[in-house]
Amino acid sequence: MADEILSQNEIDALLSALSSGEMDANQLIEEEKDKRVKVYDFKRALRFSKDQIRSISRIHDNFARLLSTYFSGQLRTYVHIGVASVDQIPYEEFIRSIPTKTILNVYSVAPLDGRIIFEFNPNIAYAMLDRMLGGTGSSVNKIDNLTEIETSLMSQLFENALDNLQEAWSSVTDINPILEDFEVNPQFLQLVSPNETVVVVSLDTTIGDSSGMINICIPHVVLEPIIPKLSVHYWMQQEKTKERKPEEYQMIAENIKQSDMDMTVLLGETSITLEEFLFLDKDDTIVLDRSIDQPLVLQVDQEPKFLVQPGKKKHKMAVQVLEEIKGGD
Repeated sequence: MADEILSQNEIDALLSALSSGEMDANQLIEEEKDKRVKVYDFKRALRFSKDQIRSISRIHDNFARLLSTYFSGQLRTYVHIGVASVDQIPYEEFIRSIPTKTILNVYSVAPLDGRIIFEFNPNIAYAMLDRMLGGTGSSVNKIDNLTEIETSLMSQLFENALDNLQEAWSSVTDINPILEDFEVNPQFLQLVSPNETVVVVSLDTTIGDSSGMINICIPHVVLEPIIPKLSVHYWMQQEKTKERKPEEYQMIAENIKQSDMDMTVLLGETSITLEEFLFLDKDDTIVLDRSIDQPLVLQVDQEPKFLVQPGKKKHKMAVQVLEEIKGGD
């Protein structure tokens, strides 16, 4: 149980009670030794750690950005999607929290077991449908009498968005999401037992002037095989042990060879006073610090790399490399 943090007023009152004798310090010590009891509800078993919940939140932050770009392109209007919350609750509580009539898409995510649910608020779903059919994106709730064409158009739009889900989860595991069912009544969906723990990711969605929530329900049975991969420690360890393949090194080397770089030859340097600079005139001579028989410095991206001597090649100015300029260790 987390320690209780006292306010300044509570601390002052406690010190005052101790100094006046109203409260005995030994009594406080005895109370501290007593066992503290916290009520635990087994129906709301927390099967994911805070670290794992944070990892799921990061994954769906990326998914929300990808989904915003996808829907903006498909619907040709402003779409903003962001993660509002990530909670673990019993499946029964999730079913009770969503409207009795809504848009439900059920996906399998092979090779993981089980299925996940995407719940689209009717306001959002109809705004999308209106934009697809050339409208302004207004929302009219007529979920009780969806036509086959409307159902087909919605299913197609949501199914094409699965590539973004696959990409978002690719940092943890490879999945192949497939739309398996389209439903409007949550009472007909019994994916897991009522007390089974599920992770619910709520996405706050705005499409033009319409707004609503997209809820993603992921049962524990789906995430169970990859739970160890949801820890930050695992991700950091994977980054440390990850090694490039030989063909990757070859590709990087070939790309580097094609890179452009600026090369300049420094003829020499000198310093003059500001007065001398102001009175420079035609035919004046500036003496450099390098003799004509000394090699010149060739710079690569303003760093001295070679000693060279000037000359010509095929009627063009050129330099010949004499030796490399070596820096420190």
